[in-house]
Amino acid sequence: MRLEEHLRARRAEGRTLLVPYVTGGLGSGWSDVVRAVASAGADAIEIGIPFSDPVMDGSTIQEASQRALQLGATPQGIIADAARLDVDVPLVVMTYYNPVHHAGVERFAASLAAAGIDGAIVPDLPLDELDGWGDAADAAGVETVLLAAPATPTERLEAICERSRGFVYAVALMGVTGERSALAAQAVEMGRRAKAVTDRPVLLGVGISTPAQARDAAAGADGVIVGSALVRRLLQGGGPEAAAEFVGELRAGLDAS
Repeated sequence: MRLEEHLRARRAEGRTLLVPYVTGGLGSGWSDVVRAVASAGADAIEIGIPFSDPVMDGSTIQEASQRALQLGATPQGIIADAARLDVDVPLVVMTYYNPVHHAGVERFAASLAAAGIDGAIVPDLPLDELDGWGDAADAAGVETVLLAAPATPTERLEAICERSRGFVYAVALMGVTGERSALAAQAVEMGRRAKAVTDRPVLLGVGISTPAQARDAAAGADGVIVGSALVRRLLQGGGPEAAAEFVGELRAGLDAS
Protein backbone atom coordinates (compact mmCIF):
# COMPACT_ATOMS: atom_id res chain seq x y z
CA MET A 1 0.00 0.00 0.00
CA ARG A 2 1.59 3.26 -1.09
CA LEU A 3 1.39 5.96 1.58
CA GLU A 4 1.12 9.02 -0.64
CA GLU A 5 -1.29 7.39 -3.11
CA HIS A 6 -3.53 6.35 -0.23
CA LEU A 7 -3.57 9.79 1.40
CA ARG A 8 -4.13 11.55 -1.90
CA ALA A 9 -7.07 9.27 -2.66
CA ARG A 10 -8.68 9.90 0.71
CA ARG A 11 -8.10 13.63 0.38
CA ALA A 12 -9.75 13.54 -3.06
CA GLU A 13 -12.82 12.03 -1.39
CA GLY A 14 -13.06 15.17 0.74
CA ARG A 15 -11.74 13.50 3.88
CA THR A 16 -9.64 15.34 6.46
CA LEU A 17 -6.67 13.08 7.18
CA LEU A 18 -5.92 11.69 10.64
CA VAL A 19 -2.65 9.96 11.59
CA PRO A 20 -2.38 8.77 15.21
CA TYR A 21 0.98 7.90 16.78
CA VAL A 22 1.45 4.71 18.81
CA THR A 23 4.67 3.82 20.62
CA GLY A 24 5.85 0.43 19.40
CA GLY A 25 6.65 -2.08 22.11
CA LEU A 26 4.62 -0.30 24.79
CA GLY A 27 3.30 -3.46 26.37
CA SER A 28 2.34 -6.74 24.76
CA GLY A 29 -0.90 -5.28 23.46
CA TRP A 30 0.53 -2.44 21.38
CA SER A 31 -0.30 -4.25 18.13
CA ASP A 32 -3.94 -4.43 19.24
CA VAL A 33 -3.86 -0.67 19.83
CA VAL A 34 -2.73 -0.16 16.23
CA ARG A 35 -5.56 -2.36 14.97
CA ALA A 36 -8.05 -0.50 17.15
CA VAL A 37 -7.09 2.98 15.95
CA ALA A 38 -7.13 1.78 12.35
CA SER A 39 -10.70 0.62 12.81
CA ALA A 40 -11.62 3.87 14.60
CA GLY A 41 -10.89 6.05 11.59
CA ALA A 42 -7.14 6.55 11.15
CA ASP A 43 -5.98 7.19 7.59
CA ALA A 44 -2.45 6.03 8.35
CA ILE A 45 -0.67 5.13 11.60
CA GLU A 46 2.69 6.31 12.87
CA ILE A 47 4.54 3.67 14.90
CA GLY A 48 7.28 4.98 17.14
CA ILE A 49 10.45 2.90 17.38
CA PRO A 50 11.79 3.84 20.83
CA PHE A 51 15.23 5.38 21.17
CA SER A 52 17.04 6.34 24.37
CA ASP A 53 17.58 9.97 23.35
CA PRO A 54 14.39 11.13 21.57
CA VAL A 55 15.36 14.75 20.99
CA MET A 56 12.10 15.81 19.32
CA ASP A 57 9.82 14.25 21.91
CA GLY A 58 8.43 15.71 25.10
CA SER A 59 7.91 14.00 28.44
CA THR A 60 4.95 11.79 27.50
CA ILE A 61 6.55 10.07 24.53
CA GLN A 62 9.91 10.01 26.31
CA GLU A 63 8.26 8.09 29.15
CA ALA A 64 6.53 5.73 26.73
CA SER A 65 9.78 5.09 24.87
CA GLN A 66 11.68 4.43 28.09
CA ARG A 67 8.99 2.06 29.32
CA ALA A 68 9.02 0.18 26.01
CA LEU A 69 12.81 -0.13 26.13
CA GLN A 70 12.62 -1.46 29.68
CA LEU A 71 10.14 -4.06 28.43
CA GLY A 72 12.70 -5.20 25.88
CA ALA A 73 11.51 -3.41 22.75
CA THR A 74 13.97 -3.41 19.86
CA PRO A 75 13.70 -2.00 16.34
CA GLN A 76 13.84 -5.49 14.88
CA GLY A 77 11.15 -6.77 17.22
CA ILE A 78 8.80 -3.88 16.52
CA ILE A 79 9.26 -4.22 12.77
CA ALA A 80 8.61 -7.97 13.04
CA ASP A 81 5.42 -7.32 15.02
CA ALA A 82 4.33 -4.70 12.48
CA ALA A 83 4.73 -7.26 9.71
CA ARG A 84 1.96 -9.29 11.36
CA LEU A 85 -0.47 -6.36 11.52
CA ASP A 86 -3.42 -6.82 9.21
CA VAL A 87 -4.75 -3.28 8.84
CA ASP A 88 -6.16 -1.51 5.82
CA VAL A 89 -4.20 1.74 6.21
CA PRO A 90 -0.51 2.50 5.61
CA LEU A 91 2.03 2.24 8.42
CA VAL A 92 4.84 4.74 8.96
CA VAL A 93 7.66 4.28 11.47
CA MET A 94 9.12 7.20 13.38
CA THR A 95 12.59 6.78 14.82
CA TYR A 96 15.96 8.51 15.05
CA TYR A 97 19.00 8.09 12.87
CA ASN A 98 21.05 6.17 15.43
CA PRO A 99 19.05 2.92 15.08
CA VAL A 100 18.95 3.36 11.30
CA HIS A 101 22.71 3.85 11.10
CA HIS A 102 23.36 0.99 13.51
CA ALA A 103 21.38 -1.41 11.33
CA GLY A 104 22.76 -0.01 8.08
CA VAL A 105 20.62 2.12 5.82
CA GLU A 106 20.03 -0.49 3.13
CA ARG A 107 19.25 -3.21 5.65
CA PHE A 108 16.91 -0.99 7.65
CA ALA A 109 15.03 0.18 4.56
CA ALA A 110 14.74 -3.38 3.26
CA SER A 111 13.42 -4.59 6.62
CA LEU A 112 10.68 -1.94 6.59
CA ALA A 113 9.68 -2.82 3.05
CA ALA A 114 9.62 -6.53 3.83
CA ALA A 115 7.34 -5.84 6.80
CA GLY A 116 4.87 -3.92 4.65
CA ILE A 117 5.75 -0.57 6.23
CA ASP A 118 5.19 2.21 3.73
CA GLY A 119 7.03 5.18 5.18
CA ALA A 120 9.59 6.45 7.66
CA ILE A 121 10.08 9.67 9.64
CA VAL A 122 13.64 10.30 10.87
CA PRO A 123 13.40 13.79 12.42
CA ASP A 124 17.09 14.22 13.23
CA LEU A 125 18.06 13.58 9.60
CA PRO A 126 17.43 16.91 7.82
CA LEU A 127 17.13 17.54 4.10
CA ASP A 128 20.84 18.25 3.65
CA GLU A 129 21.89 15.01 5.36
CA LEU A 130 19.57 12.42 3.81
CA ASP A 131 22.44 11.04 1.74
CA GLY A 132 22.52 7.25 1.91
CA TRP A 133 19.24 6.86 3.79
CA GLY A 134 17.19 8.74 1.22
CA ASP A 135 18.59 6.70 -1.65
CA ALA A 136 18.20 3.39 0.22
CA ALA A 137 14.62 4.19 1.21
CA ASP A 138 13.68 5.21 -2.33
CA ALA A 139 15.21 2.03 -3.72
CA ALA A 140 13.27 -0.09 -1.22
CA GLY A 141 9.99 1.71 -1.88
CA VAL A 142 9.86 3.28 1.60
CA GLU A 143 8.59 6.88 1.55
CA THR A 144 10.69 9.26 3.66
CA VAL A 145 8.53 11.93 5.27
CA LEU A 146 10.36 15.20 5.94
CA LEU A 147 9.53 17.82 8.56
CA ALA A 148 9.17 21.56 8.11
CA ALA A 149 9.06 23.95 11.06
CA PRO A 150 7.45 27.41 11.40
CA ALA A 151 10.85 29.09 11.14
CA THR A 152 11.68 27.36 7.83
CA PRO A 153 12.34 29.98 5.11
CA THR A 154 10.15 29.71 2.02
CA GLU A 155 12.94 28.59 -0.32
CA ARG A 156 13.93 25.77 2.02
CA LEU A 157 10.28 24.88 2.63
CA GLU A 158 9.87 24.41 -1.12
CA ALA A 159 12.90 22.10 -1.21
CA ILE A 160 11.64 20.07 1.77
CA CYS A 161 8.20 19.65 0.21
CA GLU A 162 9.76 18.61 -3.10
CA ARG A 163 11.99 15.94 -1.51
CA SER A 164 9.49 14.65 1.03
CA ARG A 165 7.62 11.46 0.19
CA GLY A 166 4.24 10.28 1.44
CA PHE A 167 3.30 13.60 3.01
CA VAL A 168 4.88 16.72 4.44
CA TYR A 169 5.03 16.84 8.24
CA ALA A 170 4.32 20.48 9.05
CA VAL A 171 5.40 21.13 12.64
CA ALA A 172 2.77 23.25 14.35
CA LEU A 173 5.12 24.94 16.83
CA MET A 174 8.74 25.40 17.71
CA GLY A 175 9.35 22.88 20.48
CA VAL A 176 9.02 19.23 21.40
CA THR A 177 5.99 17.00 21.20
CA GLY A 178 3.43 17.16 23.98
CA GLU A 179 -0.10 18.16 24.81
CA ARG A 180 -0.96 21.85 24.83
CA SER A 181 -3.94 23.68 26.31
CA ALA A 182 -4.41 25.64 23.10
CA LEU A 183 -3.42 25.27 19.48
CA ALA A 184 -0.23 27.17 18.67
CA ALA A 185 -0.94 30.52 17.05
CA GLN A 186 1.27 29.76 14.05
CA ALA A 187 -0.14 26.28 13.40
CA VAL A 188 -2.74 27.09 10.76
CA GLU A 189 -0.37 29.49 9.00
CA MET A 190 2.33 26.80 8.92
CA GLY A 191 -0.03 24.43 7.17
CA ARG A 192 -1.07 27.08 4.69
CA ARG A 193 2.54 27.96 3.90
CA ALA A 194 3.33 24.36 3.08
CA LYS A 195 0.19 23.86 1.03
CA ALA A 196 1.03 26.98 -0.97
CA VAL A 197 4.19 25.33 -2.34
CA THR A 198 3.16 21.68 -2.78
CA ASP A 199 0.31 19.45 -3.84
CA ARG A 200 1.66 16.65 -1.64
CA PRO A 201 -0.56 16.00 1.42
CA VAL A 202 0.35 18.31 4.31
CA LEU A 203 -0.28 17.10 7.86
CA LEU A 204 0.14 19.26 10.95
CA GLY A 205 1.63 17.69 14.04
CA VAL A 206 3.09 18.52 17.49
CA GLY A 207 0.89 19.95 20.21
CA ILE A 208 -2.48 18.91 18.74
CA SER A 209 -4.30 17.38 21.67
CA THR A 210 -8.10 17.54 21.39
CA PRO A 211 -10.80 17.09 18.74
CA ALA A 212 -11.37 20.86 18.72
CA GLN A 213 -7.67 21.59 18.23
CA ALA A 214 -7.50 18.96 15.47
CA ARG A 215 -10.43 20.55 13.69
CA ASP A 216 -8.93 24.04 13.96
CA ALA A 217 -5.50 22.86 12.80
CA ALA A 218 -6.97 21.10 9.79
CA ALA A 219 -8.29 24.42 8.53
CA GLY A 220 -4.78 25.12 7.26
CA ALA A 221 -3.73 21.63 6.20
CA ASP A 222 -4.96 18.34 4.80
CA GLY A 223 -5.03 16.71 8.20
CA VAL A 224 -3.33 16.18 11.54
CA ILE A 225 -0.98 13.91 13.47
CA VAL A 226 -1.88 13.25 17.11
CA GLY A 227 0.59 11.50 19.40
CA SER A 228 1.08 12.57 23.01
CA ALA A 229 -2.62 12.82 23.87
CA LEU A 230 -3.13 9.24 22.71
CA VAL A 231 0.06 7.90 24.28
CA ARG A 232 -0.85 9.49 27.63
CA ARG A 233 -4.03 7.43 27.68
CA LEU A 234 -1.98 4.29 27.07
CA LEU A 235 0.48 5.17 29.83
CA GLN A 236 -2.45 5.65 32.21
CA GLY A 237 -3.56 2.08 31.61
CA GLY A 238 -5.91 2.54 28.69
CA GLY A 239 -5.87 -0.25 26.15
CA PRO A 240 -7.18 -0.69 22.61
CA GLU A 241 -10.71 0.33 23.61
CA ALA A 242 -9.57 3.63 25.14
CA ALA A 243 -7.35 4.33 22.13
CA ALA A 244 -10.20 3.61 19.72
CA GLU A 245 -12.57 5.84 21.70
CA PHE A 246 -10.16 8.80 21.58
CA VAL A 247 -9.35 8.35 17.89
CA GLY A 248 -13.07 8.05 17.19
CA GLU A 249 -13.60 11.39 18.92
CA LEU A 250 -10.86 12.95 16.80
CA ARG A 251 -12.37 11.45 13.67
CA ALA A 252 -15.82 12.79 14.53
CA GLY A 253 -14.41 16.25 15.18
CA LEU A 254 -12.60 16.32 11.85
CA ASP A 255 -15.60 14.99 9.95
CA ALA A 256 -17.75 17.73 11.44
CA SER A 257 -15.44 20.49 10.21
